Amino acid sequence: ELELELMLDGPHDRNNCILSINAGAGGTESCDWASMMLRMYQRWAEERGWKAEVSELLPGEVAGVKSATLLISGENAYGYCKAERGVHRLVRISPFDSNKRRHTSFASVDVIAEIEENEQEELPPSEFEVGTFRSGGKGGQNVNKV
Repeated sequence: ELELELMLDGPHDRNNCILSINAGAGGTESCDWASMMLRMYQRWAEERGWKAEVSELLPGEVAGVKSATLLISGENAYGYCKAERGVHRLVRISPFDSNKRRHTSFASVDVIAEIEENEQEELPPSEFEVGTFRSGGKGGQNVNKV
């Protein structure tokens, strides 16, 4: 129990989250993998007693999904889901390949916390740096280089 509390001590860990899945390169294979992941996250959220609602869905051309966005509502949803961020890989014998070759599919997952509109973070003035510059010398496109 203590270990769990230490894991979920981030400022937004108690919030709901927005989980986005995007199929990688690889066409039908990656779209199928993204759709498997979507179903997995939906079932996992419901198993935990959370609500998982598909807010955006872009279907693949042959099978699966190119991208999908899930709104996951529940206690500590962001805290649990934030570790899923990254690229996920699946290696399998493809059901879409008549030669039954092994294919590697990729899908990326991004997770962001849902923040209330009235929740604002104050940035101290020391975090800002304001600079003014004036170009000198010959003009042309070289003026725009930093």
